[in-house]
Amino acid sequence: IKPMELIIGDRATFRVGEKTIDVEGIAVKTAKTWFKDNLRFVDVENGIKCRVVLAPGSEELTDIFKRKGKLKGANDTSAAVGYAPFSSTEKVVYEVERFLNSEKVKDILPETGEDVKVMGLRKGRMLDLTIAMPLLSRYVKDLKDYFLSKKRIKGIINNFVRERFGSEFAKINVHYNTLDKKTQGLGGIYLSFLGTSAEDADSGQVGRGNRVNGVISLNRPMGTEAAAGKNPVSHVGKIYNILSHRMAKDIYDNVSGIKEVYVWLLSEIGMRIDKPHLASVQIILNRGIDERKAIKTARGIIEQGLSNIGKFCTELAQGKYPVC
Repeated sequence: IKPMELIIGDRATFRVGEKTIDVEGIAVKTAKTWFKDNLRFVDVENGIKCRVVLAPGSEELTDIFKRKGKLKGANDTSAAVGYAPFSSTEKVVYEVERFLNSEKVKDILPETGEDVKVMGLRKGRMLDLTIAMPLLSRYVKDLKDYFLSKKRIKGIINNFVRERFGSEFAKINVHYNTLDKKTQGLGGIYLSFLGTSAEDADSGQVGRGNRVNGVISLNRPMGTEAAAGKNPVSHVGKIYNILSHRMAKDIYDNVSGIKEVYVWLLSEIGMRIDKPHLASVQIILNRGIDERKAIKTARGIIEQGLSNIGKFCTELAQGKYPVC
């Protein structure tokens, strides 16, 4: 048995003036804390091997931090898009994953792992949910016990989605661990020792998971930047990614009669982050809504969001907004 390997790379600042920063120590400690908080059965001291390959950035990019002004210049030319509200399908997918990884469910169903994947497919007013979630080997006695647990879990998921979303769909079908096959022994069940497929060489990397709003929606416009791991001061791949979704939500919440709203932000490297190369809003209104009034309110929200971007970046640094 080998420990999982976590590679922490990209750029970092190792010295500020005369002060040396223990970047490697901070990175490893932060990673282990995350594992401890989110994966119950991972031994952070013996089960993870951290390989840190961080290095200083280029002279020109690091010079951004030396330039005058409270707000820094963008360190990249990057585009981001956010939208609101969630569709009914997005809402179900988001809430089912949160439900299955909630403290309440882990207390009721300790045999369930944290590696949860939910796929939603809507056909008219019918919704298909396909869910993958391992069962922990320490809680499963044998094959019979596995399939009994699986039946119980599926029942709990069915009750949750029907109570919360039954009125939004004519029918909801829940499919759980569909690769399972009773006749295949251990090869026919989704069993895990730690609760994550990382234990079986299933690799992952920043940017391949959920977008900053917690879902991956293929029928929505999406930026290509990953928000996790980037600095919240000048890295527009992080700042604009999250800010565009916040702005879209603020517009949706404050302008009556909106069906959908999309916010696009485009940076130009070197330009101040509060002055994007483009800030664009697309609004889909219900019939009879005053378009001019809606546009005026939306414009005000965008302008206010950009003028308060310094405060927003501070809140990003404090971890107030999720990145996946």
